[in-house]
Amino acid sequence: MALKIGIVGMPNVGKSTIFNALTKAGAQVANYPFCTIDPNVGVVPVPDARLQKLAEMYKPEKITPTTVEFVDIAGLVKGASTGEGLGNQFLGYIKETDAILHVVRCFEDSDIIHVSGTVDPIRDIEVIQTELCLRDLETVQQRIKRLEKTAKGGDKESKVAMAIAEKALKLLEDGKPVRKSEWAKDEFPYLRELQLITQKPVLYAANVKEGELPNGGPLVDQVRKLAQEEGSQVGVICGKVEAEVAELSDQEAKEYLKEFGLKESGLNQLIRLGYQLLGLITYLTAGEKEVRAWTVLKGSTAPQAAGVIHSDFERGFIRAEVMRYDDLMKYGSQQAVKEKGLYRLEGKDYIVQDGDIIYFRFNV
Repeated sequence: MALKIGIVGMPNVGKSTIFNALTKAGAQVANYPFCTIDPNVGVVPVPDARLQKLAEMYKPEKITPTTVEFVDIAGLVKGASTGEGLGNQFLGYIKETDAILHVVRCFEDSDIIHVSGTVDPIRDIEVIQTELCLRDLETVQQRIKRLEKTAKGGDKESKVAMAIAEKALKLLEDGKPVRKSEWAKDEFPYLRELQLITQKPVLYAANVKEGELPNGGPLVDQVRKLAQEEGSQVGVICGKVEAEVAELSDQEAKEYLKEFGLKESGLNQLIRLGYQLLGLITYLTAGEKEVRAWTVLKGSTAPQAAGVIHSDFERGFIRAEVMRYDDLMKYGSQQAVKEKGLYRLEGKDYIVQDGDIIYFRFNV
């Protein structure tokens, strides 16, 4: 399950510059609104040093990291939900993503025009949030209209779905994203059917000038305060620095980032925060044919994790043979891990942990 993140923001906040740096995909960048006419998609590997260490040990034919797909969506302006700017076609692309990366301009620069005339990250966030709420409001209203007839006819499922839709409607009418409300576990299936944009978790990327790295300044503090109130995450990133890092070798990039007090690139930081936000972990498979990373939800059982490889693995699951990556590195071989009694056979109830190296036994 590759993580899919939609990048949104006002025009000229550095969104496409950051997308280019993250994916090296070469999206057009220009100093005017709406230079991104179609959504650009870039698939990038999730950085994971464990893969290289395993490759040195197993000498596989190939190494396959897990990936993140970034979708760069044209800058949204006030009225986008009703067709302003490039219209609401772009909001439809966000529906297909797992999370939203909201790029917020937190720097002053007289050479780069702001569509609203001044730099105000909280105002910009509210503009985008309002447009997303308005788009969802339209979706919910249409859903309620379709449900009314069957609900009045006594259909129980329709009545429940109607109640969930009406709860969402009230939030959206008040300008509140759906994710800000408490939802019971049994409500989520109905909520998912609505495919609401404002249900998706949001990660803010505060775009700053080089001199404000690594922590940002007062404008970033405003974004942090807002994010804390809504349970979101904030990554501080400089589009210019990331663009330069993207052109360097790994070693050169490491040295260059040190100059700004950074231990990791903006890409690594945003992926790490995205995984935290969505509750994702990585498990590994290793052998002579392939060393590979797999993304699963935290709390996934062994059969569910096996199903990420292939549905047959989940359907015919027998057991999982598990060892910890740290144990393998500590003792130097799978055999040594076995001799220490740390190579385990786990059944259907086993909860997969980040860094597990797993071999699945199955029969279909």
